[in-house]
Amino acid sequence: MLRERVLAEMELVFKEIPYGIAHTMRVLANADEIMAKEGVSERAAEVVTYAAILHDIGAVRALKKYGSLDGCYQEIEGPAVAKDILQRVGVDEAVIVRVEYITGNHHTPAKIDDLDFQILWDADLLDGLEYGEKDSDAEHLRQKIESSFQTDSGKSLALNRLGFVE
Repeated sequence: MLRERVLAEMELVFKEIPYGIAHTMRVLANADEIMAKEGVSERAAEVVTYAAILHDIGAVRALKKYGSLDGCYQEIEGPAVAKDILQRVGVDEAVIVRVEYITGNHHTPAKIDDLDFQILWDADLLDGLEYGEKDSDAEHLRQKIESSFQTDSGKSLALNRLGFVE
């Protein structure tokens, strides 16, 4: 199955930054859960799956080239790495183009343009809140959830996981 091949390729890239694998797997699980609730098409599910697996794939190149893991550098370096991996494993060209777009803009909310990107955004944001900001002030977290999530399913999942009652 292509998903497993893409996962294996991602793990090879992230061998130098192992926490990238753990983050990717959490984002993928979040994306799977949001997709199930949103009832996405087969094509959208394919795009979201590969975008979730490869959204941070430019991190290793960014670290080597710029000495930084900042999102702006991941957006610059990620699309080419994602394209190479997806072409090697035989993913459809239209899916590759869409994954490149999402990977190249996944830190830029103004570029979110469709449900597939919204789901990836929410899946990644949820992981950041759970692992990076979970100890933040409760009101700050609630406001961030209310203002930043793109899908009702992502927002609901975040509210539930972070202990807010809807």
